[in-house]
Amino acid sequence: MMKDGMEDLRADLKAVIERHSYGLDENRPEAVEKRREKNQRTARANVADFFDRGEFIEYGALAVAAQRGRRSIEELIRRTPADGLIAGIGSVNGDFFPPEKSRCMVLAYDYTVLAGTQGFFNHKKMDRMLKVAYEQKIPLVLFAEGGGGRPGDVDAIGVMIAGLDLSTFYSFARLSGHVPLVGLVSGPCFAGNAALLGCCDVIIAAKNANIGMGGPVMIEGGGLGTFRPEEIGPIDVQTANGVVDIEVADDVEMVAVARKYISYFQGSISKWEAGDQKILRKLIPENRRRVYDVRAVIRALADVDSFLEIRPKFGPGIVTGLIRIEGRPFGVIANDCRHMGGAIEAEAADKAVRLMRICDIHGLPILSLIDTPGFMVGPEIEKRAQVRHVCRMFVVGSHVTVPYFSVVLRRGYGLGAMAMAAGGFHESFFTVAWPTGEFGAMGLEGAVKAGFRRELEAIADPQERQAFYEKMVAELYERGRAMNMASYLEIDAVIDPAETRKWLIKGLDSVPPDKLRPGRRPVFVDPW
Repeated sequence: MMKDGMEDLRADLKAVIERHSYGLDENRPEAVEKRREKNQRTARANVADFFDRGEFIEYGALAVAAQRGRRSIEELIRRTPADGLIAGIGSVNGDFFPPEKSRCMVLAYDYTVLAGTQGFFNHKKMDRMLKVAYEQKIPLVLFAEGGGGRPGDVDAIGVMIAGLDLSTFYSFARLSGHVPLVGLVSGPCFAGNAALLGCCDVIIAAKNANIGMGGPVMIEGGGLGTFRPEEIGPIDVQTANGVVDIEVADDVEMVAVARKYISYFQGSISKWEAGDQKILRKLIPENRRRVYDVRAVIRALADVDSFLEIRPKFGPGIVTGLIRIEGRPFGVIANDCRHMGGAIEAEAADKAVRLMRICDIHGLPILSLIDTPGFMVGPEIEKRAQVRHVCRMFVVGSHVTVPYFSVVLRRGYGLGAMAMAAGGFHESFFTVAWPTGEFGAMGLEGAVKAGFRRELEAIADPQERQAFYEKMVAELYERGRAMNMASYLEIDAVIDPAETRKWLIKGLDSVPPDKLRPGRRPVFVDPW
């Protein structure tokens, strides 16, 4: 372990340097190779890649597993460095943001140490770090891979029975809404590790991730059968049900996306690039019945390469994510007409609400791109608690304190459109429409069928009945066109799509600075 130049050092300093070296990847080739065989990096490699230039100050590096009663101290130093939890503070995206904005804390379970389990001393270390993060309001990133509680820490037997009085889970959960919390997973993440992961604002997971509140041992111990780790909470399950917010290919992309996600909560950037905004004029089809890709609208509107989508496979009727406009961060929610015509379902409402709350708490303005026929209806959707889930959009929207901007791309119908606009078209900072906008208290076709049922039934000839129906739909469409809607002052303006960015920036420049102050805590009764 001795390095060149250490021969001249005094003995006590030499001992400190040598002791720290045991935990370095360069001195643990077998552990590094096992990770490489699984196409994974070590926890230390991931942490180094996350921090700028790999530099951070590490807390508790000299800890070892609480197993002195069953192993020699020499073995513990070699095999359980840092007691399996790397804890440190450093700079992230410091080339773009000042020190007070770029500081970040990392807590990384090390799977090469006793399968990333939660030991007696790494719990103590984590409690110490969580206290610092809370008091100093430092954003926190958790590398959560690991198997949960560790039963082999025999040194703790004399001081604890079950350990259910420890404060780790309370202290971690208390950070929610206080600072940004990001959870990262590559590989298995079960039990206590998963309990911490589930408290995070966002979960970024690699394709090889398996996430569950109980791992194989707990499942078998509960008499529920024998399962391999790969069978529990695989990535396709956890992306579809909304547990995982962002799926990535591997450790490298996981860290890169985490750095990008954190950046939106660090502030504005001075260097940005935007595409030709005139392309927005052509993205909504002239045929109002044709679908289009709302993600293409978002990417064209946002700064180049600034759109980070969240939960793409969950609640597909609404797209949510983070973007930048002239370097300034926004949260975005948008109806996707390619799924159920853009009608809002329970899961999509939950997804939109979560994005609203993250933005409101951490001081990001919200952009809503509206194209919906309203809330989804019917006997089947009501089995999914539709009433409670979609009404969360009204309750949460009415408590949002950050600037909220609504842009109607095409259809703005019924209660669903109102919910997308924070509760009503006059509740947003502004509600504007593109020329393709169309409006009504409900979908036009349904309105004609319901409102003119008697007249339609009185027409015996099918062709004549259809002609009357189409005539009434056309009249309602003309009445609800964006220009007419604006003339009644039910929306604020009809704008050239190419001017959307200008409206957003002018709007943002017009709000008091404290409207974007992070740390707000919405207090209300959640309907679900």
